[in-house]
Amino acid sequence: MTENMTPTAAQYIEMGEPIVDTKAPTGPIEKRWDERKFSAKLVNPANRRKIKVIIVGTGLAGASAAATMGEAGYQVTSFCYQDSPRRAHSIAAQGGINAAKNYRNDGDSVYRLFYDTVKGGDFRSRESNSYRLAQVSVNIIDQCVAQGVPFAREYGGLLDNRSFGGVQVSRTFYARGQTGQQLLIGAYQALERQVAAGTVEVRSRHEMLDLIMVPDADGKPKARGVIVRDMVTGELETHTADAVVLATGGYGNVYYLSTNAMGCNVTATWRAHRRGAYFGNPCYTQIHPTCIPVSGDYQSKLTLMSESLRNDGRIWVPKEKGDDRHPTEIPEDERDYYLERIYPAFGNLVPRDIASRSAKYQCDEGKGVGPGGLGVYLDFADAIERMGRKTVEAKYGNLFDMYERITGENPYERPMRIYPAVHYTMGGLWVDYDLQSNLEGLFVTGEANFSDQGANRLGASALMQGLADGYFVLPNTIANYLADSPFEPVPDDHPAVLEAREAVEQRIATFLSINGNRTVDSFHKELGHIMWEHCGMERSEEGLTKAIELIRNLKSEFWTNVKVTGVNEELNQTLERAGRVADLIELGELMCIDALARAESCGGHFRVESQTEDGEALRHDDEYAYVAAWEFGEKKPVLHKEDLEYEYVEMKARSYK
Repeated sequence: MTENMTPTAAQYIEMGEPIVDTKAPTGPIEKRWDERKFSAKLVNPANRRKIKVIIVGTGLAGASAAATMGEAGYQVTSFCYQDSPRRAHSIAAQGGINAAKNYRNDGDSVYRLFYDTVKGGDFRSRESNSYRLAQVSVNIIDQCVAQGVPFAREYGGLLDNRSFGGVQVSRTFYARGQTGQQLLIGAYQALERQVAAGTVEVRSRHEMLDLIMVPDADGKPKARGVIVRDMVTGELETHTADAVVLATGGYGNVYYLSTNAMGCNVTATWRAHRRGAYFGNPCYTQIHPTCIPVSGDYQSKLTLMSESLRNDGRIWVPKEKGDDRHPTEIPEDERDYYLERIYPAFGNLVPRDIASRSAKYQCDEGKGVGPGGLGVYLDFADAIERMGRKTVEAKYGNLFDMYERITGENPYERPMRIYPAVHYTMGGLWVDYDLQSNLEGLFVTGEANFSDQGANRLGASALMQGLADGYFVLPNTIANYLADSPFEPVPDDHPAVLEAREAVEQRIATFLSINGNRTVDSFHKELGHIMWEHCGMERSEEGLTKAIELIRNLKSEFWTNVKVTGVNEELNQTLERAGRVADLIELGELMCIDALARAESCGGHFRVESQTEDGEALRHDDEYAYVAAWEFGEKKPVLHKEDLEYEYVEMKARSYK
């Protein structure tokens, strides 16, 4: 039987050799990043002008990386499928960005941010990576202020802070409820400056469909380019370079309904995975507790209400099942402020996974509110009474306006209704300390990699990781690889290029030739239902096994009965979605297999068979303290384990009570 696995899980898996992060530094943790930067090889300014780098994605991680690499003098080609880099999904992040500045003098520090990140991730992240993220965080704010990002400020002019889930300090910098948008504008301005300088070329409305792997003189494959499709004309283009960087975000849309933009997908990273890149911890998905509940089958996405609202809003449900009175008519003694009751130390600011499961439990017990009983209240009455309506409007006004436009309810007069929804993904392509995948020349940044957040991300840490990787980490680590370049040029008629291009052409032709009876969206919606039911907030061996078989059947039907209208040589959004959904189906199967193989509960991965008496997540550190790095296999995925070792943080049961 496969090691540490039930017979049920073992039948789906092939075991591979363990994997080790050979770039991981040793020594005092506070010195590791500085020592790695010093030990890495450099590229002199004159040579940088000869080196080409492809960066796919223009969100915070991609735009900041392209701007910084361009500023350093490299030749950068940047791709995005949106009509402008400013349409990247980073723009939707609302609440804030963490940094260990300790402006509030409330006990924060780099070490505390590091500790909160590892603990929040339920001790399933790398110590070295998490510490580096905390270190670099203090530089990000200075960088963004210099770019003109309009962070909120206190009366005296200092930058303001607020709290997010999973912490007891105020370290989240914010720009009202538009933080992601303002940060992206800052990165976009830096990017456009390099476009004007001629170091960066941005190609929008281009979608990456494959990775080009070219053997070097010793026969070792290296990532040397991408095949992209011009989404307006349908033309396939070949682009080669000395290195490829993927900054393409997460894969939450595998669930169909999520807080992600409808265009968000996994294709870039999944195509790289099929070329040999390992996929790390795919089952680690984050359910955000503060979303507007589902209102009908017609919806194609869900709307996130920022976690910042949990600073001043109080979450509650009626104590009695089925109490459908207007919330303002329910007296205080008949309300259950369940997070404050169960977790008095953190209250409404418990981590997202705990807040989400707690809301689900209340609704499962029949105490939910709104249509179908799938909602809990987020109430600002106390905050309005304490601070005044004008102060609340100044802090959260745009979020309140958005809620009213969507629901028709005034949150100043009636509590918001919220319910958990799929949000962020902690899994992604496996990378080493240098952010390089197991494929030489392929680097992965931001949410597209797995490296920093463990099994659960703390609120306001996504923007932090994206900008940390793009502005400060990648430009230092990729130089160590590029110091050996420029490599031998890759002509368009190279066999590896022709093979990749032919594979894409054949795939497109297959989509257009099936001519079945079902729409692409119907397959996506069915996949999302399977994933939410069996690989969502709760997972079980029985449910995951059922999901794997259902997804395999769905995949079989997709390739025989999907209908893709139109032709390739034009704007064809149905064709675009077909490719993305085909990849999401394959990813969904791997997510379920990964979840089945990890028979413990940790962070956002909650196995019903592994919980404490009071329903909290129960880890099994003796068996599962590892990164699951999956290699693509035609018959079975191959599992490579990277052991997690902790020197500076004690692995113990996570408690927020």
